[in-house]
Amino acid sequence: MTLGWLQIVRLGLVQMCLGAIVVLTSSTLNRLMVVELALPAILPGLLVGLHYAIQITRPNWGFLSDTKGQRTRFIIGGMAMLALGGFSAALGVVVMETNHLAGLAISILAYALIGVGVAASGTSLLALLATATAPDRRAAAATITWLMMIAGIAITAGTVGAFLDPYTPALLLKIVATVTIGAVIVTTLAVWGIEKRVVARREPDEMPFWQGFKEVWAERSARIFTLFVFLSMSAYFMQELILEPYSGLVFGFTPGQSTSLSGAQHGGVFVGMIVVGIGSSVLRIGALRTWVIAGCLGSAAALVTITWLGNYGAHLPLTPAVVLMGFFNGMFTVAAISAMMALAGEGRGAREGTRMGLWGAAQAIAAGFGGLLGAAAADVMRTMIDDAPAFGTVFLTEAILFLLSAWMAWRIMDSNRPTTENAGLVPGE
Repeated sequence: MTLGWLQIVRLGLVQMCLGAIVVLTSSTLNRLMVVELALPAILPGLLVGLHYAIQITRPNWGFLSDTKGQRTRFIIGGMAMLALGGFSAALGVVVMETNHLAGLAISILAYALIGVGVAASGTSLLALLATATAPDRRAAAATITWLMMIAGIAITAGTVGAFLDPYTPALLLKIVATVTIGAVIVTTLAVWGIEKRVVARREPDEMPFWQGFKEVWAERSARIFTLFVFLSMSAYFMQELILEPYSGLVFGFTPGQSTSLSGAQHGGVFVGMIVVGIGSSVLRIGALRTWVIAGCLGSAAALVTITWLGNYGAHLPLTPAVVLMGFFNGMFTVAAISAMMALAGEGRGAREGTRMGLWGAAQAIAAGFGGLLGAAAADVMRTMIDDAPAFGTVFLTEAILFLLSAWMAWRIMDSNRPTTENAGLVPGE
């Protein structure tokens, strides 16, 4: 049996819970450390970087879910670790108000737990989706689960923001406890019983991790797709930390306008994801390679437009170009995740989780590396040239990476059969 639409939505609730907890660390706690506690902005940046770095363990968690015969316990257990980490991160901020070193120690442990929880729960969830989703539903499943994750981020950020005023440490802990405990309960109810209905029971496999990892790494398709994921996701995340400063410094946007710009970008991402989900799964238009390449080329064109506006058209509206970039980013993201889900089942059997873990680790490293590289490069360039060309250089570099990603997708992804059936790599390439 394969996953029905209701079961896909249930698993999407797990993604929603993941997004709900993680956004607390990247937005609410980040703001409290920088504004209320007047700490350097690099501190929350390094803590978030730590949680990305810990996700290099994703292949290990995927391998464990492959070999121990049950992914459900890793999904629920990982969410419990994530919830504990999220609450501990809030506790660390509260303790920092009176004891910086103790609060920092708690925060380091908390963000490490967050990284472990996301790696264990997220990887096992994607592996379950990859093994149990029918080929003609993969793009739609990726769309549904990612839209639900973004919805979880948006709903949590807005709700917590409304309830946190006026701010007190006790209120912060109460709200975070509610979100984290609720996430564990929802995850448990959402995932319970699905796996045993759709996946044949596997006998436990006692193979050591490194032996299993070497088996997957020996597969040419897994290595090539890992490189593609790292390159394309580095391009995707390079603008994450510099787009809002760019809008303020070059276009004179107020903080509120910059925040609205970010919201408009995510709106574009939403639409792009929906277009791919409907186009590939419902209308069955095109191969995954076509959607991936279109997303990469469109993202590159939008970045060139954003650069041109900063240098020659600062009097023109920036928002439409940013929405366009979000649209093509969303298109590329869902198509790439759908390809991951399809490719996870190719090669040696019973290693879907290991492959998803490998690509998830590449994505997490790219997220941290891309964001840091973009911000650092912009800072360095601004010491040598004006703001507009400094930021523009970074955006153009990002566009070049998207072009290289499109070229890789064209060379390595198979277009002989449609999205709904195949996402394999070109033999012999």
